[in-house]
This record gives sequence, C-alpha cells and structure tokens, in this order.
Amino acid sequence: MDFIDVLIIALYIFLTLGVGIWVSKKASKGLDYYFLGGKSIKWYYLGLSNGSGMFDVSGTAWMVGILFLYGAKSFMFMWMWPIWNQIFIMVFLAAWIRRSNIMTGSEWILTRFGDDKAGRASHLIVAVFAVVASIGFIAYFFEGVGKFMTIILPWDLTLAFNNSVWLTSDQTYALIIILLTTIYTIKGGMFSVVATEVLQYGIMVIAGVLIAVYTFITVSDVEITNVISAEWSSIFFTMDLEGSWTGKYEAFNALIDTQGYKMFGAFIGMSLFKGFFASIAGPTPSYDMQRILSTRSVKEAAYMSGFTNLILFIPRYLLIGGVVVLALVYLAPTMLVPGGVNLNELELILPKVINNHIPVGIKGLLLAGLLAAFMSTFSAFVNSSPAYIVNDIYKKYFKPSAKSEHYIRASHIASFIVVILGVIMGFFADSINSITLWITSALYGGYVAANFLKWIWWRFNGWGYFWGMTSGLIIATLQYLLDINKAHFEVGSFLYELAQIPAIYIFPVIFIVSLLGSFLGTILTPATNMETLKTFYANVRPWGFWKPVYKALKIENNTITKNTDFGMDMLNCAIGIIWQSSMILLPIYLVIRDYPKTLMALAVFLITSVILKYTWLDKVKKYKD
Repeated sequence: MDFIDVLIIALYIFLTLGVGIWVSKKASKGLDYYFLGGKSIKWYYLGLSNGSGMFDVSGTAWMVGILFLYGAKSFMFMWMWPIWNQIFIMVFLAAWIRRSNIMTGSEWILTRFGDDKAGRASHLIVAVFAVVASIGFIAYFFEGVGKFMTIILPWDLTLAFNNSVWLTSDQTYALIIILLTTIYTIKGGMFSVVATEVLQYGIMVIAGVLIAVYTFITVSDVEITNVISAEWSSIFFTMDLEGSWTGKYEAFNALIDTQGYKMFGAFIGMSLFKGFFASIAGPTPSYDMQRILSTRSVKEAAYMSGFTNLILFIPRYLLIGGVVVLALVYLAPTMLVPGGVNLNELELILPKVINNHIPVGIKGLLLAGLLAAFMSTFSAFVNSSPAYIVNDIYKKYFKPSAKSEHYIRASHIASFIVVILGVIMGFFADSINSITLWITSALYGGYVAANFLKWIWWRFNGWGYFWGMTSGLIIATLQYLLDINKAHFEVGSFLYELAQIPAIYIFPVIFIVSLLGSFLGTILTPATNMETLKTFYANVRPWGFWKPVYKALKIENNTITKNTDFGMDMLNCAIGIIWQSSMILLPIYLVIRDYPKTLMALAVFLITSVILKYTWLDKVKKYKD
C-alpha cells in the first residue's frame, strides 16, 4: 500500500465524517426529521442516496465473479433478487407507497388493515421482520468488510493479551469502520445518511470511470479476444448452459455445474416467475422504502425511483467490467491448477485484482469507493431499523406521548443496540453465512405472497397477512434446515435429493404455502372494516380487485374513478426491464471493446428512454398530491 493510497483513504474517511456531522443539527427537530429528513430533501439527492445504498462491497465482489465466469449472460442473474423490482417501484409502487403519508413500512400496514387486533398482528410481524433482517445484514456486513479490508490493507491489527487473541485483524478492521459509520449515522439520522451517500456516490463513480479508462490504456484488444469467446459476450442461451470457455481455459466450464445454474432455461424461467410476484409485492421494509417515504411529494417519489435506476447501473458496471477485464487477462491463467479451478477463487477476484493489478493513486480511489459502498449500505440499514423499534414498537405500545427529544434519544439507543447485536452475530463467522441465507431466503420467501395480495385484493385482511407471512416463513425455514443438514443424509434418500434442489426452485412451494396461509387466514376471519378500506383505496388508488370498496366510495363521492392503468403499468414495467438491462450491458460491452454490441445496447437504451418519456414520465408529471 503506497502512501498516496493511504492518504486518499484517510481523506475520504475524514471528509465523510465531517459532512455527516456538519448536517446533523437538522435531525434534532423530531422523529420525522430524524428518520425521513422532514420530507424536505430533494428527490435527486434521495435518488443518489438510494443508488449509493445499493452499491455494496459483497454484491460487487459477487457480480465480478459471475461476470468473469458466465460472461454477458450474467446480467440475468440479477433477476434472482430481483433487481427489476426497482422498475415496478418506479412505474407505480412509489406513488402508491408515498400517498400513505406515514413514516415506516409497518406503520403503512395499519393504513391497509386498520388498528384492531388483526391490523396490529400484521403491523408487528412487519416490524419484527425489518429489525431482524437489519441485524442479520449488519452481521453480514461486519464479516464481509473485515475480510475485505484485511486482504487489501497491509497492517495486521490483531489484538492479543497474554498470548490470547482477543480480536483478529479482520474483526478489528470491521469494528473501526462500523464505529465510524455508526457515529455520523446516529448523530444526523436521514440528513447525514443522504449527505454522506451523495458524497460516496461521487467517489464510486470516479473509481468506476478510472478503472474503465485504465483498462483501455493497459489492456489491448488482442489480449481480451485471446481469453473471451463469442459465446462469452452473447446474451442468448439454450436450456442447458455448457459454458463459454475454450482451449486451456475449459476448466472454468466445470464450475457451472458446481454453482447450480447449468439448467439455465429453467433457472431464468423461475427467476422471471419469482421476480414478477416479488416486484409487485413491493420493497421490503428497509432503507429503500424509507427513501420513498422521505420524498416531498408523490410525484417526487416516482422521480426519485426512476433516477435511482438511471444513475446506479452504468457506473457500477464500469467498475465491475473494468475489474473483470483485468482479471481475464492477468488473473485467469494463474487460477488454473492441475485439479481444475477452485470455486472460492471467484470470490477473491476483486481483492486480487486490486492488490496486484491496480496502480498507485487509482488503487486508493478504488478502495475509497468500495469503502464508500460498504459505509453507504451499512448506514442505510442503521438508519432504517431503529425507525421500526422506536416508532412502531416503543412509541406505539409503551410510551405513546413524549417529547421529540425523548424519541430521538431512544432512536440513538436503538441504533446502538441493533449495531451491537449485528456485531455479536458477526463474531460467529462459521454460522453467519447460514444466518444470512436464512434471512434472505426464509424471511423474504415468506414475504412475497402476502405483500402481493395486500395491493390487489380488497378482502385480504390483517389475519390473512399475518398467517401468509408466517406460513411462508415456516416452510422456507424447513427448506433451510434441509440445506444445512444435507451432508448428514444418506446419498440417494428422499431427504438427500430434496436437499440438493437449489433454493430458487423451492420458491413456488414457499409461494403456494404462503398463498394458502393468506387465503385461509382471510376467509376464516372477518373482513377489514370498510371505512379503513375506503380510506386506503381513496388515498393509494391501486388497481386490482376492489369493486365493493369502489362501489361504496362511489355512493359517497360520484367523482371518484377507477385505476385502469394495469395494462399500461405492465407495459412500462416490461419496457423498463429492457431499459435497465441495456444500462448493465452497455458498460460491459464497452470495456471488452465489442463496439457493435455497445452501439446496439446504446440504441436500446435511447429508444426505451424515449418510450418511457411518453408512457411513464409524462403521466408522472400530472400526479397531484
């Protein structure tokens, strides 16, 4: 590590802390200011902040690995999450969520199901979901950033006393970075989070552009074409994925079997199935929803969500694509060993390229950018989870009337508790991956069906929501238990074969069980109060099966009209997915010097942008708050 690189990282940390603390005074005016910035922050700042929060270190390292191995087709792997839930949010969900005019995702549930026992049961399970997920992700960040910094930085920060190791080097690094990030996040709430994330986004963009430019200067077209094939740069695929590596690099094709993506057609079909329902279900109650609720108006909520899509993918994939080009040319030959290729090598591509193939100065900026990626995502979770503890649990059930200063102090304490619990979980390095997989598969798997129905079906009630999420969670947890115990099952037995099925292929089972729980919970209990439904429908105006509510409202107000935008919204979502995909492929094709495909991706981006201007943006401009 050169002195210049160390200086760049130190300046970045100092600047981030300075900006975060400088704007923190605005957060002391009340909970609305602390968690939502008083709904006074401009939409483009929130969009930059939201995009920055999605630009995390662990995800970037994973994307580098799959782009290296699978080539341009890897952009479809993003559909697993699914990344195009951001398109659904942009097209219609941001407006629906913002019209509720509340503070948190679980508080929003009360506007849909009411404040009776059923509503409170659904409200409580969402609050618990948000807090547990945040703790799990903080633990995940603790483990990830510590190992990353240990590989990159040259200093051993192991703390030992009387020949007993108290903290390993990666734990010490993680604690330092988490402490610094927690200070400005707790001090300034949403204002500090947004201000620092805008700064961090700028650093990440500079790092991405510099890496891409550096690859153009140092790597020739011939060197790239010697490694990658036409199949590597193609986005078309057959039902079975054989791999695109040829010649001495054929050993890389064997990794495709080990990752469970060989049946690529089935994998893409399942990703589309999951992606549609998960996207309509809406954002999980975390930082993404907080950004939507922080906007100044419904119109600006839609603008912010669209802007997030626009600014996130091109700079991120310039960085990812640049790192992958350097790895293809310089690292790939060294990864080949007599026994094949080690799967774990994919996870080490990013730090190895930074260590060995990035020059002084650019290395410091890249490390500052990746550190910014970690800090922005971490701070977003630290800001969002205490909102659920204080506003949805403490204030609602324990101390409903107190001064704003009291709730802000409670938020500071809640933030520290969440971070401490996350760090404690992070110390259990052997189990953290399993815990994180449980949170992302079990909790999120059980989340989809109930949250899909809450938008489109008037009869769906609070008990249906509660049991839908709970039943989905139970079956997904059983799948997780099978997965972690598969080594103990007899080879060839029913449980062994069941445990070998990748998690994404279990999604329909989780979805159907959760759907069954939702229907039974709804049908066997009374409907939500009609006054609550009328208020919700009049404010949010969703499309779907709302005829009885619409008829009741029509009697009271003859001017009310149905939302008939379902067809146009789905068309815009389809166009938006193509638009989003073009922004991923454009920088990839640019850095591998495939200029005909670069121009094709650019043309698709421009055409879809023009279409969305007329079909989506012009409609958003007419929104009335």
